[in-house]
Amino acid sequence: MQNNQSNAPLTEEEEQAQLIEQAQIRREKLAKLTAEGNNPYEKTKYAATANSRSVKEGYEQLEGKEVSLAGRLMSRRIMGKASFCHISDRDGLIQIYVRRDDVGEDTYASFKKDYDIGDIVGIKGTVFKTQTGEISVHCTHIEMLSKALLPLPEKQHGLTNTDIRYRQRDLDLIVNPEVRKTFVLRSKILKEIRAYLDNAGYLEVDTPVLTTLEIGAAARPFKTHHNALDIDMYLRIETELYLKRLIVGGLEKVYEVGRIFRNEGMDAFHNPEFTTIEMYQAYTDYFGMMDLIEDLYKRVTLSVCGTAQISYQGTPIDMGNKWERLTMKQAVKKYSGADYDSWADDAAARAEAERLRCEVPEGAKATKGHVLIALFEAFVEDKLVQPTIIYDYPVENSPLAKRKPSDPAFTERFEYFICAHEFGNAFSELNDPIDQKQRFVKQVAEKRVAEPGCNAQVDEDFITALEYGLPPTGGLGMGVDRLVMLLTDSATIRDVILFPTMKPKK
Repeated sequence: MQNNQSNAPLTEEEEQAQLIEQAQIRREKLAKLTAEGNNPYEKTKYAATANSRSVKEGYEQLEGKEVSLAGRLMSRRIMGKASFCHISDRDGLIQIYVRRDDVGEDTYASFKKDYDIGDIVGIKGTVFKTQTGEISVHCTHIEMLSKALLPLPEKQHGLTNTDIRYRQRDLDLIVNPEVRKTFVLRSKILKEIRAYLDNAGYLEVDTPVLTTLEIGAAARPFKTHHNALDIDMYLRIETELYLKRLIVGGLEKVYEVGRIFRNEGMDAFHNPEFTTIEMYQAYTDYFGMMDLIEDLYKRVTLSVCGTAQISYQGTPIDMGNKWERLTMKQAVKKYSGADYDSWADDAAARAEAERLRCEVPEGAKATKGHVLIALFEAFVEDKLVQPTIIYDYPVENSPLAKRKPSDPAFTERFEYFICAHEFGNAFSELNDPIDQKQRFVKQVAEKRVAEPGCNAQVDEDFITALEYGLPPTGGLGMGVDRLVMLLTDSATIRDVILFPTMKPKK
């Protein structure tokens, strides 16, 4: 909105009144155009032969030749019998020179009086350079393709209010080119990941979003009801169990770009609806998945950023170095001094936690594994700035991972961390149906105690699939949104999700 004559910011009421006034003026212009037989909403298509990028990059071949472009009118300088304006398309801005003698007196008069910033226009003209060297199009024909009935935010102040930006992403994309760039890069990141996995022999698949039972996992699902079957259903909190059933079926290498839904809290790294990629490969283990994810990240970073040395919120990150790999025991000892192997029993572990003033949620029932996890979260996670793989997790928090044959208190599981945040989770998958069912039963019992009234159940269909035989399998799930945040240097997950979850305005 424009400032008043004293240059003081307008109040919210004044801005709203001004917006209503400008919208009314635009509707009057639309009515005039329609009455003259020029209703812009009747246009069904426009044959553009070029765009802002192709004209600029191909100037030497296009100079003096006719092109047609379409885009949004973003600026305009009326100078009597001639005007300059800029239109915006997907690839950026390009300047247009409009002269009365070239487009006709009536068209030029309409351009001055009936057109507004934000209108969608079609342009035909010849490519040239202005005296200042700016590549432009000398317009010979202009027409309105759609009328914008609401004004864009004024250029001086732009659109900076994050609440409005997230609620009206369409407007955000119009006026903030850097936001558009973020989502173009998001698309490129997904394309590169798919290309990498496809070239590695993986098959992309789709599994159900709606499931018929609430599993015992800690994540809380969204619940709905299917009227025709008269049953409650749940939006998926993972894609894992269906994908592993495909490995049982012999597909051997599968992945899914999956939308996941969790009825939980929101912060800079969490949104109730988010995107993951889960991948499973028969006849490999978690070390094989370590090699895969490290190589995938390096290749995607180089392709998208052009370098392996990037910066996230001011912190330099080197994606090209060999990632450090530590067991959870090694990491806890390195950063807290606590030595898991020195604890004689659970009581000794709890005493160590007390000495280090680390709260263990399980209290008097805490095992050595519970204490190790608590110490890791308290002393290690915030130190993992450069890409680091932490592996061999206690069985207490790894219900789907295979136990280590050499130490059954631990599982063949890893997570990888960058900038003190977890970006992915992987296992040597548990393929013993008896062990798996025992863990599921325990998990469901614990969830029902923690959440009275929940309907957590053991996934018996998955157990049945395991009984047909799951080969040794490595599996990994990675957060797409967090990777996009990292490679676009975005501070919050809302900046990389086109339409983040928002509480409705009253």
